Amino acid sequence: MLSLLTEHPLFSALILILLDLGLWRLISSRGSEWKLLVRVLIFALFSIVLFNEGLNPMEPAPWADNVPLHLAATGLQIGWWLFGARTLTVLIGAVMMQRVGHTGRLLQDLLGAVIFLIAIIAALAYVLDLPVKGVLATSGALAIIVGLALQSTLSDVFSGIVLNTTKPYQLDDWISIDGTEGRVTDIDWRATRLQTSQGSMAVIPNSLAAKAKIINFSRPSNMFGVSVSVPVSPHARPSSVIEALERAMQGCRQLLDTPAPSVSLKSSASGGAEYEISGFVASMGEKRVVRNQLFDLAYRHLLASGVNLLSSNETSAAPQLSRPRALLESSPIFSTLRAEEKDTFSQNMTLQTFRAGETILAGGEVSDHLFIIESGVVSVTLKRHGAPLESGRMGPGEVIGEAGILSDTALPADFSAKTFCALYRIEKSYLKPCLDARHDIHDAMQALLDFRLHKAQSLTEETPVVAPKRGFLQWLRNRV
Repeated sequence: MLSLLTEHPLFSALILILLDLGLWRLISSRGSEWKLLVRVLIFALFSIVLFNEGLNPMEPAPWADNVPLHLAATGLQIGWWLFGARTLTVLIGAVMMQRVGHTGRLLQDLLGAVIFLIAIIAALAYVLDLPVKGVLATSGALAIIVGLALQSTLSDVFSGIVLNTTKPYQLDDWISIDGTEGRVTDIDWRATRLQTSQGSMAVIPNSLAAKAKIINFSRPSNMFGVSVSVPVSPHARPSSVIEALERAMQGCRQLLDTPAPSVSLKSSASGGAEYEISGFVASMGEKRVVRNQLFDLAYRHLLASGVNLLSSNETSAAPQLSRPRALLESSPIFSTLRAEEKDTFSQNMTLQTFRAGETILAGGEVSDHLFIIESGVVSVTLKRHGAPLESGRMGPGEVIGEAGILSDTALPADFSAKTFCALYRIEKSYLKPCLDARHDIHDAMQALLDFRLHKAQSLTEETPVVAPKRGFLQWLRNRV
């Protein structure tokens, strides 16, 4: 076998090409540096074999009198040009991926096509000794015909190159192109692919994207805008509305502190006024949840301030309820009480106020009363690894102290006023007989207590530490 390779070096050159193809397939993508090194090394050996055999790729192949050998030499010389072009494109691709990443793929492919075109023309000129001027003239005319036929496709191609060069968006960015919103999953020669929030795939031609209005929700990173418009009656005092909406804004824990969220008046007319709460969240997936939560909080805090959302079906003759009575009416726990029972309950509720920062119910304290939040924001704090952790925020209509009423126990959480708060207090001595008689209210309160205990446990329990897997190579490194 060795003598065969020595006597016929062309077999060695062919084996090197096959070896390169095989190793390129076998070496995994993780070893990209090794793949590149192997390709350069094999190309160098391939060049040495050809030049030692007298096969200069800059000249036509020798042995014109031996047709099979001449054809084999010609094929290897053409292969040298193509092999060199491929090696050069791989080198350029490795450098571009380090500097520009995936977004430079289109430019890399274009450079690769140009390099291969030059290699083919060089092989035709030097190896096959063809008239290059005629080939170029023919290819130029053909390129004009093809360009006219593929005008739309070429527009998409060059638009894709421009988009990847200017980088208005990248992979995994959340963007909107002419109102089509989604996450960028791929940018190829022809189009940009978006995965919409409905799970469908939107394919937008690059030529259209290059001309369209593009909104990138991922720039700057880790900050996504969210806003909610709230229409109210034009007769409501603006300062009361803004104060209520600011409390609603503070009640949403997912809103980022920087940049600070804000409340503003968008428009005002005789038919109503429109206010907007705007802020930022840390991830795109939180936008829908936060938007829904903000609208619910806005409704509750506006109602606590005596302001209703704008409605065309409002009637001025609607019965006016006292605030304690209205709280019982909107409470999911006490909503099953009869009207006369709610009237009696409301007369046994006393108002208590807390300044921002004051403790309403300390962790571990057994409460002998139940609080219903009338207005303001209450912060709930747990202890995790000895450090305080805010687990949630509460608003109008929610209750505090149900553990002491039901089972004479305490929750491990501290309840404190984040803003100025007004709460209505119901004593246990009055509430306990009602719970014994009305099992539906008892069950609703017990379900709330179970939920809070489960949430507190899940937030404070220790996270198991997963031991890292150690293979033979890691064991060997540790021994060196």
